[in-house]
Amino acid sequence: MTITMRNSTVLSLTEIKDFLKSSEPINFQCKSQADRNSWIQSVIMRHKYLKLSKKYKIILRRYIMKMTGLSKAQITRLIAEYKKRGTLKPKKYKRCSFEKIYTKADIELLASADNAHQRLSGPATKKIFKDEYCLFGKPEFQRLKNISVSYIYQLRDTPRYRERALVYSKTKPTKVPIGERRKPEPNGKPGYLCVDTVHQGDKDGKKGVYHINMVDMATQYEFVGAVEAISENFMTPILIELLKQFPFTIIEFHSDNGSEYINRTVVELLNRLLIKLTKTRPRHSNDNGLAETKNGAVIRKHMGYVYIPQKNADPLNEFYFEYFNDYLNYHRPCGYPETITDKKGKERKIYPHSGYQVPYECLKSITGTENHLKNGTTFEELDKTAYAMSHTEYAEKMQKEKQKMFKNLFK
Repeated sequence: MTITMRNSTVLSLTEIKDFLKSSEPINFQCKSQADRNSWIQSVIMRHKYLKLSKKYKIILRRYIMKMTGLSKAQITRLIAEYKKRGTLKPKKYKRCSFEKIYTKADIELLASADNAHQRLSGPATKKIFKDEYCLFGKPEFQRLKNISVSYIYQLRDTPRYRERALVYSKTKPTKVPIGERRKPEPNGKPGYLCVDTVHQGDKDGKKGVYHINMVDMATQYEFVGAVEAISENFMTPILIELLKQFPFTIIEFHSDNGSEYINRTVVELLNRLLIKLTKTRPRHSNDNGLAETKNGAVIRKHMGYVYIPQKNADPLNEFYFEYFNDYLNYHRPCGYPETITDKKGKERKIYPHSGYQVPYECLKSITGTENHLKNGTTFEELDKTAYAMSHTEYAEKMQKEKQKMFKNLFK
């Protein structure tokens, strides 16, 4: 007797019993799992397996095992599955996915903020979002105010963000017996400046402008200026103007060994202002590390590497003093390190996410900082400048003015 998978379901229980006796030495095996399960389900349903007595259930199990080649345990699992689900058809696959918290509008908001601030680090961006909602009352930042730093970087990898996001010579030291060679030690007090110069390239044998970058080591207050050349005639006026901009008293002026700072003219200027001059030590690159870091993270990031002729120093200074310096000090968060000591006594600096704040906030948080402010300068006056606009609003304004300036420079 020849029995196929298709017509084997029409056998009665008596015929199945006789078939099992006559086909003991014969083994069967199914080719398709889907056909096998469909056949098993049809056999169970035709003979009403769940209502049969134990005697006939055993016969039906042996029959299914013979026809499919499955083991007793496999048959038991399949019958239990049919009893539970009412079918042996495969389950529909449902992909596990997390609930989306941040919308497309949030991604676009992140891109616009990054365009305005020129894509700051994750902790700094998180600080901006929190201030936009909590300090300046912007409701569109309600979800972004609690975003994690790691998720900021994930959103920056999304196609929607990429569609909307916008996407270097060493100074030779001169041995001059001027200034004391030592590392500045502000000890958390404002007034200790580190200074450096950034050259804006050469073209056809002509020098470009020079950027003068001054950063306070404790608060990271930063003021930037531009000069046509680093000669004494140009350096003295811009140094005086930059030093006036700081709201607190300047105690120390620290630079590398460049001749633009280590000269008699600068010494006389600092002596009149009662400011001490120090310079970096050999093989101690970190002595002026903060200024070097700001050169890349601030000046190169915003000004780029393109050649700017010397005659454009005045338009640059107008932009710096009208917009850019206020942005750096009141609207751009910076990371402030914490020093930890390991078991071996080695000190390391870490940058916790909670340590990001704008320089003005850092200045206000220093104990007794009112005693360091210049005469006639008060926090009430500085608050008007700091909180006149939100961080992103001012950054967008600064970017527009920068684009106008560049268009005028390269007409």
